Amino acid sequence: MANIRELDKRRKSIRNIRKITRTMELIATARFKKAMDRAAAANDYTMRMAQIVRDLANAGLETSHPLLEKRPEVRSATMLMLTSNRGLCGGYNSAVIRAAMQRRDQLRSQSAELDLEISGKRGISAMKFRSIPIDRTYTQFEDEPAFEEVAEIADRLMEEFISRRIDRLDIAYTRFISISKQEAVVETLLPFSQPEEEQPHQDEQKQLVVNYEFLPSAESILEEVVPASFRVKLFKCFLDAAVSEQIARMIAMKSATENAGEIIKQLSMTYNRARQSKITGEIMEIIGGVEALNK
Repeated sequence: MANIRELDKRRKSIRNIRKITRTMELIATARFKKAMDRAAAANDYTMRMAQIVRDLANAGLETSHPLLEKRPEVRSATMLMLTSNRGLCGGYNSAVIRAAMQRRDQLRSQSAELDLEISGKRGISAMKFRSIPIDRTYTQFEDEPAFEEVAEIADRLMEEFISRRIDRLDIAYTRFISISKQEAVVETLLPFSQPEEEQPHQDEQKQLVVNYEFLPSAESILEEVVPASFRVKLFKCFLDAAVSEQIARMIAMKSATENAGEIIKQLSMTYNRARQSKITGEIMEIIGGVEALNK
């Protein structure tokens, strides 16, 4: 027969765990809403900046920008991986790490020297466990990354690309598509180009015939627009990662809360059976004692 005291103790402990997971779910929901508002506000600006770069590219300019330069041979590359500082978010970190490792193997197969930069304690510990060297780490980014801090990283990476210390920049993160869909991806940010989903169709390209007047010059406009667009794009990646992390944690904590409720239900049934069996046994003992006295 099950120990009633142990069953009751276990049920109380799981109830406490359910309170914690429910609280974490509510916190993740609140943080998700804030991160979602920031990502939505930055999304329109990012799309508009991409549109400007696209229009300039389609204007038939003879000039270009160093960040747009395609390099056929990649001798050195940098990968930036965005993970979380905390766990309890399901498969969020493992999906990003898996995608980053696949791209790392691909670049190493091309004999390219690869520098690895990681944001988030979970990614850092995962690479240390695999004995993979890390060149730079960032742990200051939470669910509200600051544009100024991301811009510092972007400026350094642009300077390294322009000075040819690196020929390519990849970023591994979780792209936010919708509340119900997020996917771990690895995007190439340098040389800078439009994401595939923002590329216009061929019919649209044929219809897009725009005459521009550049003041003071096309070179000066590109000099300002392209770096600004790259900073915003990198910042958007950090915002997407923050939103996706909170969604993953919200879903994981909701699932944990529901599972705890099921366990409590099963334990309550077992507890009630054990308690009923004990009461029945005590009643039988009393009846037996009374019958013995009557004899």
